[in-house]
Amino acid sequence: MAVGGDAASDLSSGVTDVYDRAMSTDAATEIARRRTFAIISHPDAGKTTLTERLLRAGGAIQLAGNVRAKGERRRTRSDWMGIERERGISVVTSVMTFEHAGCVFNLLDTPGHEDFSEDTYRTLTAVDAAVMVIDAAKGIEARTRKLFEICRLRDIPILTFINKMDREAQDPFALLDEVSSALALDTAPVTWPVGRASEFVGTYDLRKLRYRTTIELGQSDPRMIAMGEELDLVRGALPEFDEASFAAGHLTPVFFGSAIRDIGVEDLLDGLAEYGPKPRAQPADTRIVEASEANLTALVFKIQANMDPNHRDRIAFARVCSGRLVRGMRLKQVRTGKLIPLHAPQFFFARDRQIADEAFAGDVVGIPNHGTLRIGDTLSEIEDLNFVGVPYFAPEILRRVRLSDAMKAKKLRQALQELAEEGVVQLFRPQDGSPPMVGVVGTLQLDVLVARLAGEYGVPIGFDTTPFQMARWISGDRALIEKFSQEQRTGMADDVDGDPVFMGTSAFMLRRTMELNPGLTFRDIKDFRAEKSAA
Repeated sequence: MAVGGDAASDLSSGVTDVYDRAMSTDAATEIARRRTFAIISHPDAGKTTLTERLLRAGGAIQLAGNVRAKGERRRTRSDWMGIERERGISVVTSVMTFEHAGCVFNLLDTPGHEDFSEDTYRTLTAVDAAVMVIDAAKGIEARTRKLFEICRLRDIPILTFINKMDREAQDPFALLDEVSSALALDTAPVTWPVGRASEFVGTYDLRKLRYRTTIELGQSDPRMIAMGEELDLVRGALPEFDEASFAAGHLTPVFFGSAIRDIGVEDLLDGLAEYGPKPRAQPADTRIVEASEANLTALVFKIQANMDPNHRDRIAFARVCSGRLVRGMRLKQVRTGKLIPLHAPQFFFARDRQIADEAFAGDVVGIPNHGTLRIGDTLSEIEDLNFVGVPYFAPEILRRVRLSDAMKAKKLRQALQELAEEGVVQLFRPQDGSPPMVGVVGTLQLDVLVARLAGEYGVPIGFDTTPFQMARWISGDRALIEKFSQEQRTGMADDVDGDPVFMGTSAFMLRRTMELNPGLTFRDIKDFRAEKSAA
């Protein structure tokens, strides 16, 4: 993969030829080379810094950014949005494709903050494995536990990277015990730390029986003596890595290191190349789709608008689930039955990209479009099927949008529609004609909406509170829905797809409304694709 502009100088020539070489080989070989994984963690565990170091270790960039550094060193590739660089957090999922050790890696850096959990949840539908980053001083944190549970629900194998071993940290055995007990997951150390805190200098690979240290250490060094004693205990008390148990989600291989000091990063990357899962089968509404199938299928799991500030672009991120994608082919959008031409599919390197002439199952590609594609859409070469598991969750916070300049009402309407389709917020248009409302999981999403509306669309907004505390999607007989909508007009809205939503003022009021309308179903989760396929 290669990109234009200044970023191109950051990429090695080997990465540029990844897909040129792919065109001369068979699909089965190429699919087997794919490793598509997400990085998950609690905020500030070092997830984005690890992402940068993995890219550097893979030869994709020459200078790795650091979220907490200053100036040029802070310019991380994965955190490209203005608000991300200002606050030092990830608020959108970034995709980066690179090659290392004969494998093609599709790395998805997810938001760590819980306010962006929907984006992370959807991203996990597109990966075959996850790297769980744990702060060595803090151990398992709340967000880590929640993300792990999502991975477990999806049967996603997890590799664990215990970060910040160069600082004061918990004992490695205590950390392993915490992972095992808190997550009900067997732990198998693949590497072991040499030294602790300021004396931490590298790792020892228990499988390959080799050291990776920043300095030469003699056998008489206290760190080597202490490690030798610990290794005896590791071999006697902890299970060895078992690939079958890992693939089944019962065991996690554990790597120790310090992302900011580039220690242990190559161990992790080598582990992903050696036993990271190849592209897995994906569940659809009618059957399971195997990656090895000849016919192409793909799942849209993310929409991103305005990645290029000079153009009003709109990119759909699609995971190729089976088959081989070739530039110029036409795929059926199963939801609408329309044919979508792939004139310029793209590979990503954060915000930079390159035209993709060919892609295989496991790859993540970008499809430019003007609002045709939505999150959860299935694209298929032949068969009508819908991939499942891309839900929308009822928001926890509702706010009415306040626009001070009425001349920008039309622009605001367009901007809210586009950002809602992207998943920045959920949009609800009241059926009584009052100003639109937005729904979010956390207040940081509102900050992102304000920043993007002002920066990308030139529309400053504010928010007003609403009497509504919850939103529920309604389904049932069409006549019953229309009758209910007339009776509850001030509490009814349409979402971004035009589906009816009931806005409740309290949990008691919602329960009472449900009791009075037994013919209707009120749901806090909307699986759009499942509904359309059942209709």
